[in-house]
Amino acid sequence: MKEHEQDSSNVLEQKAKIRSRYQGIDPNLLVVLPAKTVAGLYDNEIHRRVAIYARVSTDDPHQTSSYELQKNYYEDYVARHPNWELVGIYADEGISGTSLKHRDAFNHMIEDCIAGKIDIIITKSVSRFSRNILDCIGSVTELKMRTPPIGVLFENEQIFTLDSQSEMSLSFISAMAQEESHTKSTSMNASYEMRFSHGIFLTPPLLGYDQDENGKLIINEEEAKTVRLIFFTYLYGYSTSQIAELLTNLARPTKKGNTAWNSSSVLNVLQNERHCGEVLARKTYTPNYLDHRTKKNRGERNQYRYRDDHEAIISPVDFVAVQRKISNAKYGNSGIPELHVIPDGALRGFVTINPRWASFIAEDYLAASAEIQDSLPGNSDEISIRVQTGDPDFRGFEIARAQFFDSAQKIRVTFSMENIMFSSNALQKLDSPEYVELLVHPKKHLFAVRKCSKDTRIGVKWASGASGKMSPRPVSCAAYISTLFDLFGWNQRYRYRAGGIRRQRNGESVLIFDLSETEILIPAELLNDFCHQNDTSNLKFSPLHLPGRKQTILAYPQTWASSFGSKYYEHTQASETVAIDRDGKWNVTSRGKKYSGSEPQSSSPEQLEQNISCLINGFREEASK
Repeated sequence: MKEHEQDSSNVLEQKAKIRSRYQGIDPNLLVVLPAKTVAGLYDNEIHRRVAIYARVSTDDPHQTSSYELQKNYYEDYVARHPNWELVGIYADEGISGTSLKHRDAFNHMIEDCIAGKIDIIITKSVSRFSRNILDCIGSVTELKMRTPPIGVLFENEQIFTLDSQSEMSLSFISAMAQEESHTKSTSMNASYEMRFSHGIFLTPPLLGYDQDENGKLIINEEEAKTVRLIFFTYLYGYSTSQIAELLTNLARPTKKGNTAWNSSSVLNVLQNERHCGEVLARKTYTPNYLDHRTKKNRGERNQYRYRDDHEAIISPVDFVAVQRKISNAKYGNSGIPELHVIPDGALRGFVTINPRWASFIAEDYLAASAEIQDSLPGNSDEISIRVQTGDPDFRGFEIARAQFFDSAQKIRVTFSMENIMFSSNALQKLDSPEYVELLVHPKKHLFAVRKCSKDTRIGVKWASGASGKMSPRPVSCAAYISTLFDLFGWNQRYRYRAGGIRRQRNGESVLIFDLSETEILIPAELLNDFCHQNDTSNLKFSPLHLPGRKQTILAYPQTWASSFGSKYYEHTQASETVAIDRDGKWNVTSRGKKYSGSEPQSSSPEQLEQNISCLINGFREEASK
C-alpha cells in the first residue's frame, strides 16, 4: 500500500515539473526573427526564367494542331508577365507519357533545370507532364529539392508544386492520369482481340503487295520480283549480307523507296509469313502499358493464324525451308536440317538429336518416332506378366528407387536451359569416350546415350581430359534444349535430374534414362509459384544448399510418396530396363533413317539457279532502258 502511494506521489511530481516548464517566459526577453516572405507565383517584382513543356501522344496530323496551339498559347501566357523570361519550349510529339524513355525534350528540360537555367516549368495538365505516377512525383520532388527550388505549374488543375498544399492534389490527379492510360490500354487490347478473332488483321505496308479499298493484300508484281529474288538466293546459299549487297547493286527499291539494303531489311522480308499467303497475328505483345516494351509471344497471349488469306508470292514449302535455315544460322549452321529416326534394333523409334538444330518443335519429334513405330506390324506397348511354375512369385514386391540411397556411383543426367550435364559414373559406364550421340524417344519418354567418333555429324563432346582421366563437361544445347523441355512439359525455370542404367550386349553399350519421373531442382525464390501450380499435399521436399549462397529445393514426383519403387515385374520388363525390341535385335549402333516430313520439298538447286538468273537479267534489262 505504501509503495503504491509512493509511486503516485512520484507521478504527480513529474507532472508538476512539466507544467512549470511550459509556464512561458517574459515576452520582453524573446526576440522573433521573421522569415523571408515567399514570393508568389505571379509576383511581378521577381525575375523568373520560364520553360514550357508540351506533348501530344501520337503523330496523328489531327493532333498537330493541338501541339501548335499549346505552344502558341503559352508563348502569349509568358509574354503577359513582364518579369518572366521564356527560356524555351520543350515539346515531345508522338510520344507516350507513361514512360520517360524516348521523351528527349522532357529529359533535356530536366537537365537544364539541374544546370540552373530554369526557375519554373509550365505545362497544360498533369497528364501532359506524365501519365506515370512514379515519374510524375519523382520528377516534381527532384526539382523541389534543388537550391533554389524549381516549381511546376499545372495550369488546368491550378497546382503549383512549390505550394505547401499541392502534394495531395498532385498525387491524386497523377494516379488518375495513370489509371486512364491503363484503361485505354485494356480497351485497345480487347479491341485487337475482337478484330483478330473475326479475321480482321492489321496490315502494315509490305514489300510485294498493295492494298485494295477493303485493305485486302494484292500482289504488286514489280515488288514481288524483289521478294522472289531474296527467297531464291537465300535458299541457294547466299547470306543475308550478300543478298543486301546484290539488291543494292541492282538498285532494287524497298517498300519505302530506298535502294540501300542491309542484312536486317533482308531478314525482315524472309521472316514475314504474309509472303506465302498466311497471316499470323500477335507475334509480339506488350506486358506492361507503362514501359511499352514488346516481348515475343511464346504462348502468353492468343495468336491467330489464317492460311490462304491472300495470294502467295512464295510457296509454303520454300517459306518453311527458309525459316529452318534462319533458325539454324543463329547457331552457326548452314543448310536445311533433317530429323533421323532409328529404324531397328534396341533403339528403334529413338530420334537422334542434333544439338545445333533449332528448327524442329516437339510435334516433329513425335511424328518422326511414330513413323517407325506405326509401320511395324503387331507393335504394342502392352507387357504381359506371367509367373512360371517353380519360380519365385514377386507380385506385390517393388524394386527400390536408386534415388533413395546415398551413393556416388550413380548414372545421372541433369537438364537445364543452359546445358545437359552427366555424372562421372555415366562416363565410366561407357568407357569414358570423348564424344557421344544423344537420342530421345518422345512417346516412351526415354533418353539414350551411345558412343560415337569425333567425326560423327551429330556427335557432342561430353567429356574432356587426358586418356583414362576424363571428366564430364556441360553439353551446350542452346538450339535444341527448349524443344526438349516442351516435349516433356517441363518448366524452363527449373532443372530436371534423372537416373539411368547401362545395358550392354555383344560389346555394345548404351545408357538409358527414364524421363517420365524426374527429380526437380527448384530455385527457392520460385517455390511459391511451383506450389501454386501443383498439388503439393503429397509432395516431399528436402532443402539443398548449393554454391554461390543460392538455395535450391529438391522436389520428388508426387507418385513417389505412395510407393518405394516400381513393381517388380513391370520394372524387369520395362523398355528402359530391357532396352531391346520384341524381335530380339540389339544393334545399338544402327544409323538413323531420315524422317520423310523433316525436309520440305523446296525448289531444287537447278530451279533456284534458273529463277535467280532470269530475275537478275530482267532487272538489268529494265535498268538499261
